[in-house]
Amino acid sequence: LEANGICVPHIHGWVESPAAFVMDWVETEDRSPGMLHTAIDNPTTMSDERWQAMLSYMDHLAAVHAVPLDEFAHIRWLAKPPSTPRDIALHATERMYEMGLMSGNIDPTLEFIQSWLRRNVPDHRTQVHFIAGDAGQFMSVGTDVMALLDFEIANLGDTHWDLACFRGRHPYENMGDIPALYRRYEAATGTTVDLRVVGYYTVAFLQLSAIGATFFMMPEVRGANWIEGMLERASITRRAVEAIAELRGITLDHDLHLPESMSEPMPESVETSGLRKLLFDIGRLPTSTAFESWERDLMAAIPELLLNNARYRDWFEDETIADAERMLGQSFDDLDSADAALRAATAAANEDDEDELVRIMHRRALRLSMITAGTDPDEANPFFYVLEPILDPRS
Repeated sequence: LEANGICVPHIHGWVESPAAFVMDWVETEDRSPGMLHTAIDNPTTMSDERWQAMLSYMDHLAAVHAVPLDEFAHIRWLAKPPSTPRDIALHATERMYEMGLMSGNIDPTLEFIQSWLRRNVPDHRTQVHFIAGDAGQFMSVGTDVMALLDFEIANLGDTHWDLACFRGRHPYENMGDIPALYRRYEAATGTTVDLRVVGYYTVAFLQLSAIGATFFMMPEVRGANWIEGMLERASITRRAVEAIAELRGITLDHDLHLPESMSEPMPESVETSGLRKLLFDIGRLPTSTAFESWERDLMAAIPELLLNNARYRDWFEDETIADAERMLGQSFDDLDSADAALRAATAAANEDDEDELVRIMHRRALRLSMITAGTDPDEANPFFYVLEPILDPRS
């Protein structure tokens, strides 16, 4: 049973209240963990049986969306459905954006994404349904779907949010043929999937996911996966901008390179010396059932990333400032002043400005990804996978 008390779909059907819920033990094969640091080392694949189960899952998802809203009236967060197209589209992302502001985690790229979501609400979408929030998660045996899981961000909203989840997470967690999944959903519901609306909710789902990832990085949270948060923040933000670019028909530049002049060994500053020492000593730590090797690897990845940041920080700031200066026709003394000007430009953007902001924010997110990985963009590295398009470029 999910911690927030939401009734979850069970193989035997829906239960009327959490108190009446009886959980069965499900014997199932392992599913992909959905963690980026795992996918980088072990890219996920999909067996023929899992694919058939994924297609069947779309029928289950259609049933989830068909549950009457009054079934959730006793749950405070779900008791009052959003009523206007704007509220339907934005209530989840605005709440996450406010949480990001309170925690100081909204950078200019996330500011731009939220501004874009506000300006591009699909006003023709007026239907509200119960949605999984992070759809596509289930356990299966062979071709049979055994249980649906992970409803912790379930909500009331547009069904196309759930459809966007598949392409948002793919191929970090292999979801198969995304258009085929949408066709199966159309057959199950008798409705047409609006791909441009799916594109909008791809941006929304990735916005929520990127800000959520920043909370992994809170140093005081015991057990929080800091490096996963950094990986997801960089890559998910980048892919959100790629979703906007597809909707606007913009070609993005993925051919960026780390500066060769900074690839030489760094001077032994106090910062770099301390990080190198930390990296060496973490590698010597003994592992056990209480501190496994993968946990040690994640810990070691933190000083390794910080060494990359120390090496390339000046490059990142100089390039980002230069982008702002070219667009705005102003000079800036530092990154903070350039970021403030980009935020102001985001708030007042017209159509032409928006296209240029998309390009600038994508380069920024891609540079951050490059620093995080310590390498140029690499099509073979899952961390750099470009968001797969779903629109016909002629449309």
